[in-house]
Amino acid sequence: MTVTSQPLSLLALFAGAALAVSPNLAIADPADEAAILRAAASEAEAKLHQSFTNLQFEDFAVAPVTGQLYQAAAGGRIIYYAPQSEHLLFATVYDRNGVNLTALAQEQGTARRLKAIDPAKALAIGPEDAPTVIEFTDPDCPYCQALDRYWSAKAAEGKPVRRLIFFVSGIHPTAAAKAEHILCSADREAAFRAAYSGQTPPTLRQCAEGRARVAQDAALVAKVGVSGTPTLIVDGKLISGFQQAELEAFLDRHAKPKPAKAASDARR
Repeated sequence: MTVTSQPLSLLALFAGAALAVSPNLAIADPADEAAILRAAASEAEAKLHQSFTNLQFEDFAVAPVTGQLYQAAAGGRIIYYAPQSEHLLFATVYDRNGVNLTALAQEQGTARRLKAIDPAKALAIGPEDAPTVIEFTDPDCPYCQALDRYWSAKAAEGKPVRRLIFFVSGIHPTAAAKAEHILCSADREAAFRAAYSGQTPPTLRQCAEGRARVAQDAALVAKVGVSGTPTLIVDGKLISGFQQAELEAFLDRHAKPKPAKAASDARR
C-alpha cells in the first residue's frame, strides 16, 4: 500500500462527501471543481429537505467545518470539535426525529455527576421539606452573591428552597479562607449570609474540620468537573451560571397548590 503525505484537496473532500451522501451521484468531469461542489451542495440540500420536511431556510451553502466531528463535555456543556478544520462548535444536535441529542448527552453527564455527590457532606441551608438545589458556589463570586439574594427574595415570597452547598475555592484567592470561616462558625447559615452580603470580619475563623471540608469540596469540584460559579443541579439538570428564567421555572414546577377558598368566601 502506498501512503501519500500530501493533504487531501478541497475538491477531493467534497467529492468524497458527495459520494457519501449519494453513491449514485455522477460527476462527468473530475477537473470541474465548481461542478462537483454544486452537485454535492444540491444533493445535500435535497437530503436535508427529505429528512427535515418542516424545516424552513433561506440559504444553503457549504459550512467551513470539515472532517470528523467529535463530542466533548466541558463544565457541564457539550461541545463539538472538528480537528481537521480546527473548529469548535457550541451547538445543539438533533436527529431526524427531532430528538435533542446534545441535551441527552448533558443529562447523562449530569447523572454521572450526581452519583459522585454525597448530600450529607454539603452545607444545608433552608427548610428540609423545600425543593432541593445542589449549589456549587464561591463567597467572592458576584453572581453567587446575586443568587443568594434571589433565593432570599423567593423565600420571602413563600417559595423557599433547600440548598446543598459545596464551595468552589480555586477561582478567587480568598474564597477558601472565607469558606473555612463559614464552616467553622457556630451558626453556619448566619456566617454564610454575612459573607455573601459582602461582609468580611477582621479575623476569619479557622479550624481543622472546616479546612478538611473545604479540601473535600475542592476534590468534589474537580471530580464533577465544575469550572465556573455558580453551578447548580436542579431536578437532575445542570445549570451553569445564574439563569433566573430556569430557576423560576423550577420553582413553578414545585409550587404548592393554593388552598381552595371556603364556600362562604366564594359566595361573597
